[in-house]
Amino acid sequence: MGTRFCLCFRPSNNISNLNDSEDIEAGKENEKYWLPEFSLDQLRAATSGFSSHNVVSELGEKGPNVVYKGKLEDGRLIAVKRYTLSAWPDSRPFLEEAGAVGRLRNERLANLIGCCVEDDERFLVAEFMPNATLFKHLFQWETQPMTWAMRLRVALYVAQALDCCSSKGKALYHDLNAYRVMFDQDGNPRLSCFGLIKNSTDGKSYTNLAFAPPEFLRTGRVIPESMVYSFGTLLLNLLSGRHIPPSHALDLIRDRNFLMLMDSCLEGHFSNDDGTELVRLASKCLQYEPHNRPNFKYIVSALVPLQEQTEVPSYVLMGVPHGTIPPKQTVLSPLGEACSRLDLARIHEILLMIGYKEDEGGQTELSFQMWTDQMQERLNFKKNGDAAFRAKEFASAIDFYTEFIDRGSIESGTLFARRCLCYLMSDMAQEALGDAMQALVRHPEWPTAFYLQAAALKSLGLDNDAEQTLKDGSSICQI
Repeated sequence: MGTRFCLCFRPSNNISNLNDSEDIEAGKENEKYWLPEFSLDQLRAATSGFSSHNVVSELGEKGPNVVYKGKLEDGRLIAVKRYTLSAWPDSRPFLEEAGAVGRLRNERLANLIGCCVEDDERFLVAEFMPNATLFKHLFQWETQPMTWAMRLRVALYVAQALDCCSSKGKALYHDLNAYRVMFDQDGNPRLSCFGLIKNSTDGKSYTNLAFAPPEFLRTGRVIPESMVYSFGTLLLNLLSGRHIPPSHALDLIRDRNFLMLMDSCLEGHFSNDDGTELVRLASKCLQYEPHNRPNFKYIVSALVPLQEQTEVPSYVLMGVPHGTIPPKQTVLSPLGEACSRLDLARIHEILLMIGYKEDEGGQTELSFQMWTDQMQERLNFKKNGDAAFRAKEFASAIDFYTEFIDRGSIESGTLFARRCLCYLMSDMAQEALGDAMQALVRHPEWPTAFYLQAAALKSLGLDNDAEQTLKDGSSICQI
């Protein structure tokens, strides 16, 4: 199915210019909301059926509007934000908002590349940023803390993004925080375009009121100056490496204890003059009265002179892999090889061979409860399922394993793996995918679960996703 264009009055089927970093200037009035429109089937295929395995939003599937990672047929990675119908019951305002944001093309943004309105579904589609969020790199780093030079670069790039939005008529950004800043393939920080559209027609603009601007707490409304206040809270994150409520930070600044704000990981890596200047800028952004806050042009001009190591690429400062690094060769285990070929008979042999090795802890737990009649009855379903599985009576095995799983809280990852294969043998690939994912939930670093998930994806015709899942399994260990 070809890509459509929503609210578009000029005929065009070429969207190759969507990845240009230069701004697309406004043209004729009838081109105001030109934006590619994806079909629901395209997005469903790109996200493996909106699989929970592809959820990348900070609240997971618990959030009101979930974001998925996806891959289009042409290989492009995308971020897909799914809205509830109650968030945007009328499709026209949603399309108008999406079209207006779609016109904002800038290298400092994770740009919007499309949308979808079909039946009761509402989606936004944006460029996917592969190197995680500022939240992860700043608060959950593993190998190295973010350097001072990179923090200054993040501040500048985000300020430039917000200045671009303000100058193009989109001065309101909703819930600016460390999750909204992401890093592209070159390690450069980009601001998510999703924050330029409200989560709903009457939704909240801030998820944490401790970091909301005073005017929002007074009136429930946001104004352009509110974005400056939110940027000030982001500066506090960069300075401290912590979540510090603005009120507490301002108390420290007033008492001239700004060094107490600074991240201890930065000690000896920045000059006091530069630190003082950044604290002073944050203080200006966090002024109580909106009219006392600077605009983003001023903020950008204040940040430019502070930049350090400007000749060093961001991926070097971040310590993240870059495209020039040769990819690691995928070496599959015998089970991985069998799953890649969809050799179901060989998969059956290997699952019988490895038995319940992964569930040894769970088997000990079962042994203590065998004396109860109820548990003995339940264990009989498992034994009968295992006997049917060995005998290749896969329909009977499905029934017995289902009875065992449904009758209690003690659930075995191996049982889900075995039932997964039974479903594959019975041409029930969607059910098999569900069981492979259940096995992965119980054993998050079990290659068998990854390999079976790949087999199910391959059975569904999702070869690209299957290939990636095989790589994920092979990267853990060999079976």
